[in-house]
Amino acid sequence: MRIRTVRTGRSAFWVALGIVCSRLTGLVRQRLIAQYFGLAADADAWSAGFRIPNFLQNLFGEGALSASFIPVYAALVARGDRRAADRVAGAVGALLGLVVAAIVLVGVVATPAFIVVVAPGFTGATRDLTVQLVRVLFPGAGLLVLSAWCLGILNSHHRFLLSYAAPMAWNSAMIVTLLVFGGRTSSLPQLAVILAWGSVVGSALQFAVQIPTVRRLAPDLRFVPDLGSEDLRTVVRNFLPALVSRGVVQVSAYVDTLIASLLSTGAVAGLTNAQSLYTLPVSLFGISVSAAELPAMAGLAGVEGRGARSAGDASGAGSQVDAGGRSADPPTEALRRRLDNGLRQIAFFVVPSAMAFLAFGDILAGALLQGGRFGHVEAVYVWRILAGSAIGLLASTLGRLYGSAYYALRDTRTPLRYAVIRVVLTTGLGYLFAIELPPRLGISGEWSAAGLTASAGIAGWVEFLLLRATLSSRIGRTGLPVSYVVRLWSAAAIGAALGWTVKLVLIPRFPPLHPIVIAIVVLGPYGLTFFGIGALIGVEEVSTGFDRLVRGTRRMMGGQSGP
Repeated sequence: MRIRTVRTGRSAFWVALGIVCSRLTGLVRQRLIAQYFGLAADADAWSAGFRIPNFLQNLFGEGALSASFIPVYAALVARGDRRAADRVAGAVGALLGLVVAAIVLVGVVATPAFIVVVAPGFTGATRDLTVQLVRVLFPGAGLLVLSAWCLGILNSHHRFLLSYAAPMAWNSAMIVTLLVFGGRTSSLPQLAVILAWGSVVGSALQFAVQIPTVRRLAPDLRFVPDLGSEDLRTVVRNFLPALVSRGVVQVSAYVDTLIASLLSTGAVAGLTNAQSLYTLPVSLFGISVSAAELPAMAGLAGVEGRGARSAGDASGAGSQVDAGGRSADPPTEALRRRLDNGLRQIAFFVVPSAMAFLAFGDILAGALLQGGRFGHVEAVYVWRILAGSAIGLLASTLGRLYGSAYYALRDTRTPLRYAVIRVVLTTGLGYLFAIELPPRLGISGEWSAAGLTASAGIAGWVEFLLLRATLSSRIGRTGLPVSYVVRLWSAAAIGAALGWTVKLVLIPRFPPLHPIVIAIVVLGPYGLTFFGIGALIGVEEVSTGFDRLVRGTRRMMGGQSGP
Protein backbone atom coordinates (compact mmCIF):
# COMPACT_ATOMS: atom_id res chain seq x y z
CA MET A 1 0.00 0.00 0.00
CA ARG A 2 1.34 3.42 -0.89
CA ILE A 3 1.72 5.80 2.03
CA ARG A 4 1.33 9.52 1.61
CA THR A 5 4.44 11.26 2.91
CA VAL A 6 3.72 13.81 5.60
CA ARG A 7 5.88 16.91 5.70
CA THR A 8 6.27 17.29 9.43
CA GLY A 9 8.28 20.48 9.07
CA ARG A 10 5.20 22.06 7.56
CA SER A 11 2.97 20.51 10.22
CA ALA A 12 5.27 21.78 12.97
CA PHE A 13 4.92 25.26 11.50
CA TRP A 14 1.13 25.14 11.87
CA VAL A 15 1.40 23.75 15.39
CA ALA A 16 3.85 26.51 16.32
CA LEU A 17 1.64 29.17 14.75
CA GLY A 18 -1.40 27.96 16.66
CA ILE A 19 0.59 27.83 19.88
CA VAL A 20 1.95 31.34 19.28
CA CYS A 21 -1.58 32.67 18.89
CA SER A 22 -2.85 30.91 22.00
CA ARG A 23 0.25 31.74 24.06
CA LEU A 24 0.09 35.42 23.17
CA THR A 25 -3.47 35.63 24.45
CA GLY A 26 -2.37 33.55 27.43
CA LEU A 27 0.35 36.06 28.23
CA VAL A 28 -2.15 38.91 28.01
CA ARG A 29 -4.40 36.97 30.37
CA GLN A 30 -1.54 36.30 32.81
CA ARG A 31 -0.38 39.92 32.64
CA LEU A 32 -3.86 41.14 33.59
CA ILE A 33 -4.08 38.61 36.41
CA ALA A 34 -0.68 39.75 37.71
CA GLN A 35 -1.74 43.37 37.35
CA TYR A 36 -4.90 42.92 39.42
CA PHE A 37 -3.70 40.35 41.96
CA GLY A 38 0.09 40.79 42.18
CA LEU A 39 1.64 38.18 44.51
CA ALA A 40 -0.86 38.63 47.34
CA ALA A 41 -2.66 35.86 49.21
CA ASP A 42 -5.63 36.12 46.83
CA ALA A 43 -3.22 35.50 43.96
CA ASP A 44 -2.01 32.36 45.72
CA ALA A 45 -5.63 31.19 46.10
CA TRP A 46 -6.33 31.78 42.40
CA SER A 47 -3.14 30.03 41.30
CA ALA A 48 -3.78 26.96 43.47
CA GLY A 49 -7.49 26.88 42.65
CA PHE A 50 -6.76 27.16 38.95
CA ARG A 51 -4.32 24.24 39.06
CA ILE A 52 -6.46 21.72 40.92
CA PRO A 53 -9.27 21.22 38.34
CA ASN A 54 -6.71 21.53 35.56
CA PHE A 55 -5.33 18.29 36.93
CA LEU A 56 -8.34 16.69 35.24
CA GLN A 57 -7.59 18.39 31.94
CA ASN A 58 -3.92 17.50 31.98
CA LEU A 59 -4.56 13.97 33.20
CA PHE A 60 -7.25 12.93 30.71
CA GLY A 61 -6.59 15.50 28.04
CA GLU A 62 -3.95 16.07 25.44
CA GLY A 63 -1.15 13.95 26.92
CA ALA A 64 -3.01 10.69 27.58
CA LEU A 65 -5.14 10.96 24.44
CA SER A 66 -2.10 11.72 22.32
CA ALA A 67 -0.42 8.58 23.61
CA SER A 68 -3.38 6.24 23.13
CA PHE A 69 -6.04 7.65 20.80
CA ILE A 70 -3.97 9.32 18.07
CA PRO A 71 -1.80 6.28 17.19
CA VAL A 72 -4.89 4.10 16.62
CA TYR A 73 -7.04 6.76 14.95
CA ALA A 74 -4.22 8.15 12.79
CA ALA A 75 -3.30 4.64 11.61
CA LEU A 76 -6.90 4.08 10.44
CA VAL A 77 -6.95 7.45 8.70
CA ALA A 78 -3.59 6.77 7.03
CA ARG A 79 -4.93 3.46 5.66
CA GLY A 80 -8.01 5.20 4.28
CA ASP A 81 -10.43 3.38 6.60
CA ARG A 82 -12.35 6.51 7.51
CA ARG A 83 -15.54 4.73 8.59
CA ALA A 84 -13.69 2.62 11.17
CA ALA A 85 -11.78 5.74 12.25
CA ASP A 86 -15.02 7.63 12.85
CA ARG A 87 -16.46 4.73 14.83
CA VAL A 88 -13.49 4.55 17.20
CA ALA A 89 -13.45 8.36 17.55
CA GLY A 90 -17.12 8.40 18.54
CA ALA A 91 -16.66 5.51 20.96
CA VAL A 92 -13.68 7.20 22.63
CA GLY A 93 -15.58 10.49 22.85
CA ALA A 94 -18.61 8.83 24.47
CA LEU A 95 -16.58 6.86 26.98
CA LEU A 96 -14.41 9.87 27.81
CA GLY A 97 -17.47 12.05 28.35
CA LEU A 98 -19.03 9.60 30.79
CA VAL A 99 -15.85 9.18 32.81
CA VAL A 100 -15.10 12.90 32.94
CA ALA A 101 -18.66 13.78 33.99
CA ALA A 102 -18.40 11.41 36.94
CA ILE A 103 -15.01 12.78 37.97
CA VAL A 104 -16.23 16.39 37.76
CA LEU A 105 -19.14 15.54 40.06
CA VAL A 106 -16.86 13.86 42.59
CA GLY A 107 -14.37 16.71 42.29
CA VAL A 108 -16.92 19.40 43.11
CA VAL A 109 -18.11 17.49 46.18
CA ALA A 110 -14.64 16.54 47.42
CA THR A 111 -12.95 19.91 46.87
CA PRO A 112 -12.14 20.58 50.57
CA ALA A 113 -10.24 17.30 50.73
CA PHE A 114 -8.22 18.27 47.66
CA ILE A 115 -7.20 21.55 49.32
CA VAL A 116 -5.93 19.70 52.38
CA VAL A 117 -3.75 17.47 50.20
CA VAL A 118 -2.55 19.98 47.59
CA ALA A 119 -2.22 23.22 49.58
CA PRO A 120 -1.95 22.34 53.28
CA GLY A 121 -0.28 25.66 53.98
CA PHE A 122 -3.48 27.58 53.14
CA THR A 123 -5.62 28.62 56.10
CA GLY A 124 -8.53 30.93 56.82
CA ALA A 125 -9.81 33.16 54.03
CA THR A 126 -7.19 31.97 51.55
CA ARG A 127 -8.31 28.36 51.96
CA ASP A 128 -12.02 29.28 51.77
CA LEU A 129 -11.49 31.24 48.56
CA THR A 130 -9.52 28.37 47.03
CA VAL A 131 -12.36 25.94 47.76
CA GLN A 132 -14.89 28.26 46.15
CA LEU A 133 -12.75 28.75 43.05
CA VAL A 134 -12.11 25.05 42.54
CA ARG A 135 -15.82 24.23 42.65
CA VAL A 136 -16.52 26.80 39.97
CA LEU A 137 -13.61 25.75 37.76
CA PHE A 138 -14.10 21.96 37.76
CA PRO A 139 -16.86 21.81 35.07
CA GLY A 140 -14.76 23.99 32.78
CA ALA A 141 -11.86 21.57 33.13
CA GLY A 142 -14.17 18.78 31.96
CA LEU A 143 -14.99 20.74 28.82
CA LEU A 144 -11.27 21.22 28.17
CA VAL A 145 -10.82 17.44 28.27
CA LEU A 146 -13.40 17.10 25.48
CA SER A 147 -11.54 19.84 23.64
CA ALA A 148 -8.44 17.63 23.79
CA TRP A 149 -10.49 14.85 22.15
CA CYS A 150 -11.19 17.25 19.30
CA LEU A 151 -7.46 17.96 19.10
CA GLY A 152 -6.76 14.25 18.62
CA ILE A 153 -9.10 14.07 15.64
CA LEU A 154 -7.85 17.30 14.08
CA ASN A 155 -4.18 16.39 14.49
CA SER A 156 -4.72 12.96 12.94
CA HIS A 157 -6.07 14.75 9.86
CA HIS A 158 -3.09 17.15 10.01
CA ARG A 159 -5.30 20.12 10.87
CA PHE A 160 -2.98 21.58 13.48
CA LEU A 161 -3.70 25.30 13.36
CA LEU A 162 -7.27 25.17 14.68
CA SER A 163 -6.55 22.63 17.41
CA TYR A 164 -3.66 24.62 18.88
CA ALA A 165 -5.19 28.07 18.33
CA ALA A 166 -8.52 27.09 19.95
CA PRO A 167 -7.29 28.05 23.48
CA MET A 168 -7.44 31.65 22.25
CA ALA A 169 -11.19 31.45 22.90
CA TRP A 170 -10.59 30.34 26.48
CA ASN A 171 -7.96 33.01 27.13
CA SER A 172 -10.05 35.70 25.44
CA ALA A 173 -13.03 34.96 27.68
CA MET A 174 -10.91 35.52 30.78
CA ILE A 175 -9.31 38.64 29.29
CA VAL A 176 -12.73 40.13 28.59
CA THR A 177 -13.88 39.18 32.09
CA LEU A 178 -10.97 41.04 33.68
CA LEU A 179 -11.35 44.08 31.43
CA VAL A 180 -15.08 44.35 32.12
CA PHE A 181 -15.13 43.56 35.86
CA GLY A 182 -11.57 44.34 36.99
CA GLY A 183 -12.09 48.05 37.41
CA ARG A 184 -15.58 47.70 38.84
CA THR A 185 -14.84 45.12 41.53
CA SER A 186 -13.03 46.41 44.61
CA SER A 187 -12.91 43.02 46.32
CA LEU A 188 -10.15 40.77 45.01
CA PRO A 189 -11.82 37.55 46.24
CA GLN A 190 -15.00 38.51 44.41
CA LEU A 191 -13.03 39.31 41.26
CA ALA A 192 -11.35 35.90 41.48
CA VAL A 193 -14.73 34.15 41.56
CA ILE A 194 -15.98 36.19 38.59
CA LEU A 195 -12.81 35.29 36.70
CA ALA A 196 -13.41 31.61 37.47
CA TRP A 197 -16.84 31.81 35.81
CA GLY A 198 -15.21 33.55 32.85
CA SER A 199 -12.86 30.59 32.61
CA VAL A 200 -15.79 28.17 32.44
CA VAL A 201 -17.36 30.17 29.61
CA GLY A 202 -14.03 30.19 27.81
CA SER A 203 -13.73 26.40 28.18
CA ALA A 204 -17.10 25.97 26.47
CA LEU A 205 -16.04 28.31 23.66
CA GLN A 206 -12.76 26.44 23.12
CA PHE A 207 -14.67 23.18 22.71
CA ALA A 208 -17.37 24.73 20.52
CA VAL A 209 -15.06 26.34 17.94
CA GLN A 210 -13.57 22.94 17.04
CA ILE A 211 -16.80 20.97 16.68
CA PRO A 212 -17.79 22.10 13.14
CA THR A 213 -14.44 21.04 11.66
CA VAL A 214 -14.46 17.78 13.63
CA ARG A 215 -17.90 16.94 12.25
CA ARG A 216 -16.75 17.73 8.73
CA LEU A 217 -13.63 15.55 9.02
CA ALA A 218 -15.46 12.70 10.78
CA PRO A 219 -19.01 12.72 9.37
CA ASP A 220 -19.84 9.22 10.65
CA LEU A 221 -19.26 9.96 14.33
CA ARG A 222 -21.59 8.00 16.59
CA PHE A 223 -21.23 8.67 20.31
CA VAL A 224 -21.70 5.09 21.44
CA PRO A 225 -19.19 3.43 23.82
CA ASP A 226 -18.83 0.25 21.73
CA LEU A 227 -16.89 -1.88 24.21
CA GLY A 228 -16.77 -4.76 21.73
CA SER A 229 -14.59 -2.78 19.31
CA GLU A 230 -11.01 -4.05 19.10
CA ASP A 231 -9.88 -0.54 18.19
CA LEU A 232 -11.50 0.89 21.32
CA ARG A 233 -9.96 -1.84 23.46
CA THR A 234 -6.55 -0.97 22.01
CA VAL A 235 -7.08 2.69 22.89
CA VAL A 236 -8.18 1.81 26.43
CA ARG A 237 -5.31 -0.66 26.85
CA ASN A 238 -2.77 2.01 25.88
CA PHE A 239 -4.68 4.77 27.64
CA LEU A 240 -4.35 3.35 31.13
CA PRO A 241 -0.51 3.37 31.26
CA ALA A 242 -0.52 6.81 29.61
CA LEU A 243 -3.06 8.00 32.15
CA VAL A 244 -0.92 6.80 35.03
CA SER A 245 2.14 8.36 33.38
CA ARG A 246 0.38 11.70 33.02
CA GLY A 247 -0.90 11.35 36.57
CA VAL A 248 2.61 10.83 37.84
CA VAL A 249 3.79 13.96 36.03
CA GLN A 250 0.83 15.92 37.38
CA VAL A 251 1.60 14.70 40.89
CA SER A 252 5.02 16.28 40.44
CA ALA A 253 3.42 19.60 39.56
CA TYR A 254 1.16 19.42 42.57
CA VAL A 255 4.04 18.57 44.84
CA ASP A 256 5.52 21.91 43.75
CA THR A 257 2.27 23.64 44.71
CA LEU A 258 2.17 21.79 48.05
CA ILE A 259 5.72 22.78 48.95
CA ALA A 260 5.22 26.33 47.67
CA SER A 261 2.13 26.70 49.89
CA LEU A 262 4.43 26.11 52.88
CA LEU A 263 6.75 28.94 51.83
CA SER A 264 6.20 32.68 52.10
CA THR A 265 3.12 34.40 50.71
CA GLY A 266 3.42 34.83 46.96
CA ALA A 267 5.38 31.64 46.31
CA VAL A 268 2.47 29.82 44.65
CA ALA A 269 1.58 32.82 42.49
CA GLY A 270 5.24 33.41 41.65
CA LEU A 271 5.59 29.80 40.57
CA THR A 272 2.52 30.14 38.35
CA ASN A 273 3.83 33.34 36.76
CA ALA A 274 7.21 31.75 36.11
CA GLN A 275 5.58 28.70 34.56
CA SER A 276 3.61 30.90 32.17
CA LEU A 277 6.98 32.05 30.78
CA TYR A 278 8.78 28.71 31.12
CA THR A 279 6.14 26.86 29.11
CA LEU A 280 6.51 29.20 26.13
CA PRO A 281 9.60 27.51 24.62
CA VAL A 282 8.32 24.10 25.76
CA SER A 283 5.11 24.67 23.82
CA LEU A 284 6.51 26.51 20.83
CA PHE A 285 9.46 24.24 20.15
CA GLY A 286 8.93 21.02 22.10
CA ILE A 287 5.21 20.47 21.62
CA SER A 288 5.10 21.82 18.06
CA VAL A 289 7.66 19.33 16.76
CA SER A 290 6.44 16.44 18.94
CA ALA A 291 2.78 16.96 18.05
CA ALA A 292 3.57 17.13 14.34
CA GLU A 293 5.71 14.00 14.45
CA LEU A 294 3.35 11.77 16.46
CA PRO A 295 0.54 11.26 13.89
CA ALA A 296 3.09 10.94 11.07
CA MET A 297 5.08 8.27 12.91
CA ALA A 298 1.93 6.57 14.14
CA GLY A 299 0.45 6.47 10.63
CA LEU A 300 3.61 4.92 9.22
CA ALA A 301 3.85 2.38 12.04
CA GLY A 302 0.17 1.51 11.65
CA VAL A 303 0.42 0.82 7.92
CA GLU A 304 3.61 -1.18 8.31
CA GLY A 305 2.14 -3.13 11.21
CA ARG A 306 -0.90 -4.07 9.14
CA GLY A 307 1.31 -5.32 6.36
CA ALA A 308 3.18 -7.52 8.81
CA ARG A 309 0.06 -9.18 10.14
CA SER A 310 -1.39 -12.42 8.98
CA ALA A 311 -4.43 -12.29 6.75
CA GLY A 312 -6.55 -13.69 9.56
CA ASP A 313 -5.89 -10.74 11.88
CA ALA A 314 -8.75 -8.32 11.38
CA SER A 315 -8.30 -6.09 14.40
CA GLY A 316 -7.06 -3.19 12.30
CA ALA A 317 -5.72 -1.31 15.29
CA GLY A 318 -2.32 -0.50 13.83
CA SER A 319 1.07 -2.04 14.37
CA GLN A 320 1.27 -5.34 16.15
CA VAL A 321 1.90 -5.07 19.88
CA ASP A 322 3.30 -7.50 22.39
CA ALA A 323 2.05 -8.21 25.88
CA GLY A 324 3.91 -5.18 27.20
CA GLY A 325 2.19 -2.79 24.80
CA ARG A 326 5.31 -2.35 22.65
CA SER A 327 5.50 -2.60 18.90
CA ALA A 328 6.44 -6.07 17.66
CA ASP A 329 7.43 -4.66 14.26
CA PRO A 330 11.04 -3.54 13.78
CA PRO A 331 11.33 0.27 13.89
CA THR A 332 12.31 1.96 10.66
CA GLU A 333 15.32 4.06 9.80
CA ALA A 334 12.85 6.85 9.04
CA LEU A 335 11.86 6.97 12.71
CA ARG A 336 15.44 7.56 13.79
CA ARG A 337 15.95 10.22 11.14
CA ARG A 338 12.76 11.99 12.16
CA LEU A 339 13.78 11.85 15.80
CA ASP A 340 17.29 13.21 15.28
CA ASN A 341 16.12 15.99 12.98
CA GLY A 342 13.44 16.95 15.47
CA LEU A 343 15.95 17.04 18.30
CA ARG A 344 18.11 19.49 16.36
CA GLN A 345 15.13 21.72 15.61
CA ILE A 346 14.12 21.81 19.26
CA ALA A 347 17.62 22.38 20.65
CA PHE A 348 18.34 25.24 18.25
CA PHE A 349 15.58 27.32 19.84
CA VAL A 350 15.51 25.97 23.39
CA VAL A 351 19.21 26.52 24.22
CA PRO A 352 19.01 30.32 23.72
CA SER A 353 15.67 30.31 25.57
CA ALA A 354 17.26 28.62 28.58
CA MET A 355 20.14 31.09 28.54
CA ALA A 356 17.67 33.98 28.38
CA PHE A 357 15.81 32.65 31.44
CA LEU A 358 19.08 32.33 33.30
CA ALA A 359 20.56 35.71 32.38
CA PHE A 360 17.55 37.93 31.65
CA GLY A 361 14.63 36.47 33.60
CA ASP A 362 13.92 39.78 35.34
CA ILE A 363 13.73 41.59 32.00
CA LEU A 364 11.41 38.97 30.53
CA ALA A 365 9.14 38.95 33.58
CA GLY A 366 9.09 42.75 33.65
CA ALA A 367 8.25 43.10 29.96
CA LEU A 368 5.48 40.50 30.00
CA LEU A 369 3.95 40.86 33.47
CA GLN A 370 4.93 44.14 35.13
CA GLY A 371 2.13 46.57 35.87
CA GLY A 372 -0.38 47.37 38.61
CA ARG A 373 0.37 45.28 41.71
CA PHE A 374 3.16 43.43 39.89
CA GLY A 375 6.28 45.59 40.09
CA HIS A 376 10.04 45.25 39.64
CA VAL A 377 10.49 43.43 42.95
CA GLU A 378 7.97 40.80 41.85
CA ALA A 379 9.73 40.50 38.48
CA VAL A 380 13.04 39.77 40.21
CA TYR A 381 11.31 37.15 42.37
CA VAL A 382 9.96 35.41 39.25
CA TRP A 383 13.46 35.63 37.71
CA ARG A 384 14.86 33.47 40.50
CA ILE A 385 12.28 30.80 39.76
CA LEU A 386 12.96 31.04 36.01
CA ALA A 387 16.68 30.62 36.62
CA GLY A 388 15.94 27.31 38.32
CA SER A 389 13.70 26.31 35.42
CA ALA A 390 16.50 26.92 32.94
CA ILE A 391 18.38 23.93 34.32
CA GLY A 392 15.96 21.38 32.90
CA LEU A 393 14.41 23.28 29.99
CA LEU A 394 16.35 21.47 27.27
CA ALA A 395 15.80 18.05 28.83
CA SER A 396 12.04 18.50 29.20
CA THR A 397 11.53 19.65 25.61
CA LEU A 398 13.72 16.94 24.09
CA GLY A 399 12.01 14.39 26.33
CA ARG A 400 8.65 15.24 24.79
CA LEU A 401 9.88 14.19 21.36
CA TYR A 402 11.27 10.94 22.75
CA GLY A 403 7.88 10.35 24.35
CA SER A 404 6.20 10.76 20.94
CA ALA A 405 8.56 8.14 19.50
CA TYR A 406 7.58 5.66 22.23
CA TYR A 407 3.88 6.38 21.74
CA ALA A 408 4.20 5.86 17.98
CA LEU A 409 5.66 2.43 18.75
CA ARG A 410 2.65 1.75 21.03
CA ASP A 411 4.90 1.69 24.09
CA THR A 412 3.29 3.69 26.89
CA ARG A 413 4.84 1.71 29.73
CA THR A 414 8.48 2.74 29.32
CA PRO A 415 7.70 6.48 29.63
CA LEU A 416 5.58 5.63 32.66
CA ARG A 417 8.44 3.92 34.49
CA TYR A 418 10.77 6.83 33.90
CA ALA A 419 8.10 9.37 34.83
CA VAL A 420 7.80 7.67 38.22
CA ILE A 421 11.55 8.03 38.72
CA ARG A 422 11.32 11.68 37.76
CA VAL A 423 8.55 12.39 40.25
CA VAL A 424 10.32 10.64 43.10
CA LEU A 425 13.46 12.67 42.41
CA THR A 426 11.52 15.92 42.02
CA THR A 427 9.72 15.40 45.31
CA GLY A 428 12.80 14.49 47.30
CA LEU A 429 15.06 17.14 45.80
CA GLY A 430 12.29 19.76 45.93
CA TYR A 431 11.83 19.29 49.66
CA LEU A 432 15.58 19.32 50.16
CA PHE A 433 16.27 22.43 48.06
CA ALA A 434 13.23 24.45 49.13
CA ILE A 435 12.63 23.46 52.76
CA GLU A 436 15.72 21.87 54.31
CA LEU A 437 18.82 23.47 52.77
CA PRO A 438 17.94 27.21 52.58
CA PRO A 439 17.75 27.76 56.39
CA ARG A 440 20.82 25.63 57.07
CA LEU A 441 22.92 27.41 54.45
CA GLY A 442 21.65 30.86 55.33
CA ILE A 443 19.98 31.24 51.93
CA SER A 444 17.23 33.85 51.70
CA GLY A 445 13.70 32.48 51.71
CA GLU A 446 13.08 34.32 48.48
CA TRP A 447 15.27 31.74 46.75
CA SER A 448 13.34 28.75 48.15
CA ALA A 449 10.85 28.62 45.26
CA ALA A 450 13.79 28.52 42.84
CA GLY A 451 14.85 25.29 44.55
CA LEU A 452 11.61 23.70 43.37
CA THR A 453 12.23 24.40 39.70
CA ALA A 454 15.91 23.51 39.95
CA SER A 455 15.04 20.13 41.47
CA ALA A 456 12.51 19.49 38.70
CA GLY A 457 15.20 20.34 36.16
CA ILE A 458 17.67 17.83 37.60
CA ALA A 459 14.99 15.14 37.64
CA GLY A 460 14.06 16.04 34.07
CA TRP A 461 17.62 15.34 32.92
CA VAL A 462 17.57 11.93 34.58
CA GLU A 463 14.29 11.06 32.85
CA PHE A 464 15.55 12.30 29.47
CA LEU A 465 18.76 10.28 29.67
CA LEU A 466 16.82 7.13 30.54
CA LEU A 467 14.38 7.66 27.66
CA ARG A 468 17.22 8.20 25.22
CA ALA A 469 19.26 5.21 26.37
CA THR A 470 16.35 2.78 26.19
CA LEU A 471 15.13 3.96 22.79
CA SER A 472 18.67 3.91 21.37
CA SER A 473 19.00 0.28 22.42
CA ARG A 474 15.87 -0.51 20.41
CA ILE A 475 16.23 1.52 17.20
CA GLY A 476 19.90 2.46 17.16
CA ARG A 477 21.84 5.44 18.44
CA THR A 478 19.86 8.66 18.67
CA GLY A 479 20.56 12.07 20.13
CA LEU A 480 22.29 15.36 19.49
CA PRO A 481 25.98 15.48 18.52
CA VAL A 482 28.05 16.89 21.38
CA SER A 483 29.74 19.33 19.01
CA TYR A 484 26.37 20.73 17.98
CA VAL A 485 25.27 21.29 21.58
CA VAL A 486 28.59 22.97 22.44
CA ARG A 487 28.24 25.34 19.49
CA LEU A 488 24.72 26.30 20.52
CA TRP A 489 25.67 27.01 24.14
CA SER A 490 28.77 28.93 23.03
CA ALA A 491 26.74 31.19 20.76
CA ALA A 492 24.16 31.72 23.51
CA ALA A 493 26.85 32.53 26.12
CA ILE A 494 28.51 35.13 23.87
CA GLY A 495 25.13 36.71 23.16
CA ALA A 496 24.32 36.76 26.88
CA ALA A 497 27.63 38.48 27.64
CA LEU A 498 26.77 41.25 25.20
CA GLY A 499 23.26 41.53 26.60
CA TRP A 500 24.61 41.85 30.14
CA THR A 501 26.98 44.58 28.98
CA VAL A 502 24.06 46.53 27.58
CA LYS A 503 22.05 45.92 30.76
CA LEU A 504 24.79 47.01 33.18
CA VAL A 505 26.55 49.75 31.23
CA LEU A 506 24.14 51.39 28.82
CA ILE A 507 20.70 51.10 30.45
CA PRO A 508 21.67 52.98 33.68
CA ARG A 509 22.81 55.98 31.59
CA PHE A 510 19.27 56.69 30.44
CA PRO A 511 16.17 57.83 32.35
CA PRO A 512 13.94 55.02 33.66
CA LEU A 513 12.68 53.08 30.67
CA HIS A 514 9.54 51.02 30.23
CA PRO A 515 10.17 47.31 30.81
CA ILE A 516 9.22 46.50 27.21
CA VAL A 517 11.76 49.02 25.91
CA ILE A 518 14.45 47.52 28.15
CA ALA A 519 13.62 44.06 26.81
CA ILE A 520 14.00 45.23 23.22
CA VAL A 521 17.29 47.02 23.92
CA VAL A 522 18.83 44.07 25.82
CA LEU A 523 17.32 41.01 24.18
CA GLY A 524 17.67 42.37 20.65
CA PRO A 525 21.50 42.32 20.70
CA TYR A 526 21.41 38.99 22.51
CA GLY A 527 19.32 37.35 19.80
CA LEU A 528 21.23 38.89 16.91
CA THR A 529 24.54 37.86 18.45
CA PHE A 530 23.34 34.28 18.93
CA PHE A 531 22.33 33.98 15.29
CA GLY A 532 25.47 35.75 14.07
CA ILE A 533 27.89 33.64 16.12
CA GLY A 534 25.92 30.54 15.22
CA ALA A 535 26.39 31.27 11.53
CA LEU A 536 30.12 31.87 12.00
CA ILE A 537 30.72 28.59 13.85
CA GLY A 538 28.72 26.48 11.43
CA VAL A 539 25.28 26.00 12.97
CA GLU A 540 23.42 25.17 9.79
CA GLU A 541 19.98 25.83 11.29
CA VAL A 542 20.79 29.54 11.15
CA SER A 543 20.89 29.55 7.36
CA THR A 544 18.03 27.11 6.89
CA GLY A 545 15.91 28.80 9.55
CA PHE A 546 15.56 31.96 7.50
CA ASP A 547 14.49 29.95 4.47
CA ARG A 548 11.89 28.11 6.55
CA LEU A 549 10.58 31.39 7.91
CA VAL A 550 10.15 32.75 4.42
CA ARG A 551 8.43 29.58 3.19
CA GLY A 552 6.24 29.46 6.28
CA THR A 553 5.18 33.07 5.80
CA ARG A 554 4.26 32.35 2.21
CA ARG A 555 2.19 29.34 3.29
CA MET A 556 0.47 31.42 5.94
CA MET A 557 -0.36 34.10 3.38
CA GLY A 558 -1.66 31.41 1.04
CA GLY A 559 -3.76 29.68 3.71
CA GLN A 560 -3.45 26.32 5.40
CA SER A 561 -3.94 23.31 3.22
CA GLY A 562 -5.07 19.99 4.55
CA PRO A 563 -5.47 16.46 3.30
